[in-house]
Amino acid sequence: MNQSLNKYFSLYFFCVSIISCAQSKKEIIPQTYVAHKISEAITIDGKANEAVWEKAKWTNNFIDIEGVKTPKYETNVKMLWDENYYYILAEMKEPHVWGDIKERDAVVFYNNDFEVFIDPDGDTHNYYELEINALNTVWDLFINKPYRELGNVVLNDWNYTGLKSAITVDGTLNNPNDVDKSWTLEIAIPFKNLRTAYNQDNVPRNQFYRVNFSRVNWEHDIIHGKYSRKKGKDGKFLHEYNWVWSPTGVINMHLPENWGYVYFSSKEVGGDETFTIPQDDKIKWKMYEIYRKQKGHFKKTNSWQLADKTLLKLFTVDEKAIIPELKFHDTGWNLIIISPFTQKTLILKEDGKFISK
Repeated sequence: MNQSLNKYFSLYFFCVSIISCAQSKKEIIPQTYVAHKISEAITIDGKANEAVWEKAKWTNNFIDIEGVKTPKYETNVKMLWDENYYYILAEMKEPHVWGDIKERDAVVFYNNDFEVFIDPDGDTHNYYELEINALNTVWDLFINKPYRELGNVVLNDWNYTGLKSAITVDGTLNNPNDVDKSWTLEIAIPFKNLRTAYNQDNVPRNQFYRVNFSRVNWEHDIIHGKYSRKKGKDGKFLHEYNWVWSPTGVINMHLPENWGYVYFSSKEVGGDETFTIPQDDKIKWKMYEIYRKQKGHFKKTNSWQLADKTLLKLFTVDEKAIIPELKFHDTGWNLIIISPFTQKTLILKEDGKFISK
């Protein structure tokens, strides 16, 4: 890893450690989307002129990451899938389409970019991040656990093998003398890249992934006819905007428990199928509220909060009473709930890993 990336990750670890326990007071309800299966081939050219793309529905407009403000420019996504690929189409309204980062696995979000986050099994660990700018420069990473956790490892040299992506610009790239309309990004992510075993059949037929999308957008300057990130009076770059599909409630994308739900339906594209979030996942959201309280207590006192009534309050999900239990062990604790809906044992560990069995 080069010095620039080392500096970036060190700064990111520091920033996330400060804000990871913070959460918006506004209730966060993840977005949902039904991605339909297709049988015809899609050419990844950024044009999206196939009939199946016409039939697929757009997501809601992106919102700011905290779920409060309306972004300056609209962003929308469509999704499809087949037996080999997860297809993503993103359209970003933008009057100034520009980019200057050309090296793969550089810090792409120092340009305006589009980002994809995927947690296939929803346990918040071992997830994937993909960033692409308007030059179609790719930064892809594998992350073993969120930055908030000790022992976090980021594999910057991990690559999506077989990834396909293409961009079209409604306007002119890197030309400050005109006003553009938008840029469109088309992506095909091979399911085989998301396998946990060599011969695993991991195609998510009629199953869901936890997924989120982020659009990073910067204020810009034009210096000697070239675009660059804008600096404030103090000489430092102004903060970027973070516009997302499913808000996390805090300026931190690395909260997989707050990401959206993408359901991979085997039904033909063009229908009105909807996806209902499982009741066990609603319990899971409440478990992460307790988890954040525990993390906050540990940060203040360097010790875990005991299993008292202030931490383990009875709560309800769909009118069912839920009683959480906290069990301590040599290295931490497990938060345990027996689901009244499925009778499964739901476990949340002190490192944020979620288990259902």
